[in-house]
Amino acid sequence: MTLNRVLIWDGCNNVRDLGGLNTSDGYKTRWGAIVRSDHPAKLTADGWSALYAHGIRTIISLRTHGLAENDYLDTVPPSPDIATIEAAIEDFTDAEFIKQWVDTDLWRTPLYYRDALKRWHERHVNAIRVIARARPGGVLFHCKRGHDRTGIIALLVLALAGISPEDILADYELSVDPVREELLAREHTTTRETIFATLASLDAKDYLLSGGLSQTDLEAVRNRFLEPING
Repeated sequence: MTLNRVLIWDGCNNVRDLGGLNTSDGYKTRWGAIVRSDHPAKLTADGWSALYAHGIRTIISLRTHGLAENDYLDTVPPSPDIATIEAAIEDFTDAEFIKQWVDTDLWRTPLYYRDALKRWHERHVNAIRVIARARPGGVLFHCKRGHDRTGIIALLVLALAGISPEDILADYELSVDPVREELLAREHTTTRETIFATLASLDAKDYLLSGGLSQTDLEAVRNRFLEPING
């Protein structure tokens, strides 16, 4: 795994390019194609300049339906050629989800991923569809902290690309959170065990196609994200 994927954009503290990772079939993820981050509304003018210079032309805000996230204003890029799109991948009106994951604080761990992927299949597929249909240029997706809503979409995109579980885990662990580890220890598990269990239960291609993603959109994501290692 390439470790210099962390981007320094003034105002944000959890930004990284998903490029530079090798697949098992002779490809690698393209630099500048897909970036994950915490909320870009925190960026300073210098931070926005860095984002633009990195080639980002689409920003996808991963939201939770029914959750009022008023900590930040809506993202308004200073450059008119950067598109902003909202995609709600979770639903806070789901009382069962609130009881099982939010009230227990496990919503801030990857322990809830498998349930969320099953519970909101079409919502997660739609987020990938937005990436597939984004305008030319780099795509940034984010949530508030850049940890778990962002983490679950990063997991899907990287799994679809054919990135190894070890590298997907290593990417997730770059979003450091000591509280997460304490919560998982309370449940007698670890980040490694949880991410690996999620990936073992997931065939990303089948998951996306069965949730309504077209083959055309699936190939569009791969074409945006992958290039031959020796190309």
